[in-house]
Formats: sequence, structure tokens, C-alpha cells
Amino acid sequence: MGILDSFRLDGKVAWITGASYGLGLAYAEAFAEAGAKKIVFNDINQELVDKGMAAYKEKGIDAYGAVCDVTNEEAVAKFVADVKAQFGPIDILVNNAGIIKRIPMTEMTLGQWQQVIDVDLTGPFICTKAVLPDMIEKKSGKIINACSMMSELGRETVSAYAAAKGGLKMLTKNVCSEYGMYNIQCNAIGPGYIATPQTAPLREKQADGSMHPFDRFIRSKTPAQRWGKTEDLMGLAVFLASPASDFINGQVVYIDGGILAYIGQDPNQLDESKFKEEEENDSVKVGDK
Repeated sequence: MGILDSFRLDGKVAWITGASYGLGLAYAEAFAEAGAKKIVFNDINQELVDKGMAAYKEKGIDAYGAVCDVTNEEAVAKFVADVKAQFGPIDILVNNAGIIKRIPMTEMTLGQWQQVIDVDLTGPFICTKAVLPDMIEKKSGKIINACSMMSELGRETVSAYAAAKGGLKMLTKNVCSEYGMYNIQCNAIGPGYIATPQTAPLREKQADGSMHPFDRFIRSKTPAQRWGKTEDLMGLAVFLASPASDFINGQVVYIDGGILAYIGQDPNQLDESKFKEEEENDSVKVGDK
């Protein structure tokens, strides 16, 4: 096998949770380009599944989507059984589904806390548990968890999210510890701040023509002085899903432009002029979407 062949996903069935749009869709697109036999995804309701199927069709990706709540163990088991019956056992699982609630800790209800923990941490546990038996039987499997910089850092108003993502980091290590002997690799991707249509409002110019304060803050804390692009995540996703990463296990790889390695600069010292062309290009891309 040549070195580039080791990055191929030919014949593989890849399940990406919550992949109707956003980063999950980007991972799916990358897997399809790398030769995956079938992309399967789930989402919380039919409207999102239909939205996802339309997006996959537009990109020419042969996908299967169904309604499935990752926090419902019976629904997940049925989804996995249905996929196996139609396409074969799942080879690659990306625990991508997640939510965030930006609420000060003293104002967050127990129900709100529990919902974030259920989706962001218990969901990956349930989905991983569902695919492990087949992976153990065939002595092969790839599990990729969606961690975050909040797996390492705290920030105001995200207590539940940070707790869940920190727990997901340790779940990643524990799956590696328990099941590495079966040639199952469980790793995680930790994205930094990514430029998507959802984050576009945080990068819009202010009425006076100045940068959005949050945009300025992120750039000043990031050595690359830019937001990430979905394309920045696709190569790592393919690598962690492919034979090229067979001896990498229990790791969290951060794609953050260096933000976790850098104490940052004074946001007021950031030179806005150097970002003009990038912002113009970005606005066109967002508008196209």
C-alpha cells in the first residue's frame, strides 16, 4: 500500500451524528471524497434530516439519513441495526452532534445543564457503545469525538458545555484504553473558532466600519490571526478515519490556529487593515451560502 493509499476510505460505512449541516456535513464531504462506501447520518427531527439530504444530493454524495435522538439508547440501537442491515456494519463513527447553552452558571437550571450533558457527553457514550460490538468482532474501527477548546479551557457562560467536552476528552482516552487491543482507535478533533454562516454575525463590521469586538478578540488571541475554515478540519478527519492513523489512539488534536499555545496580544493593538481583503472574500462566501 502506497502512502496516499493509506488515507483511503474505500468500502467503509461512516456514521456522522447530527450531520445535516455545518462541520458534520464537511466531515461527510471529506469522507465521500476519500472513497467511503456510504455516508449515514441522523438528526433530531425530519426537517433537519430533509435539509441534510438535500445538501448531500447537491454535493453529489450518496447518503442515508434518518431521525434519531443520540440521547435515546433504544433509538440509537435501532438506527445502528437498520444501517447494518442495509449497508453493513459501521466502520467509522463521528460523534458530531452537540449543543451549547450560553447561560451564567447561577442562572442555569438543572434541566438546562442536564440537556447539554446528555447531548454532548451521554450521546457519544450511547453511540459509541452501540457500534463497539461490531468493531470488536471485526477487530477494526474508528471513533472520532467532537471535542472543543473548552475541553481544555473555561469561559464565562459555558459551564455545562465545558464540563461535557472535558468529559468527552476523558471518554476518548478511556475507549482507547479499553478497546485498543481490538484495533479500534478512538481520537478526537478539537476545533478552534471556525468561520461558518452560523458564526458570520460575530465577524460582521460594526456601523462605524470597525471590526466586531468578538472578531477582534479571537484574532488577537490566535497566532494565525484568522478564523478557521471548514476545509481546515477535513484533512484531519480523513486521517483519523483512515488506516494512516492506526497507531494513534486516545488523542485530542486541536485545529485552532495556535490559540491554545498563545497567551494573546492586546486586542486594541490589532491592525485591522490587514484583514480587509479576507473579510471581503469571506462576506462573498457567506452570502453564497
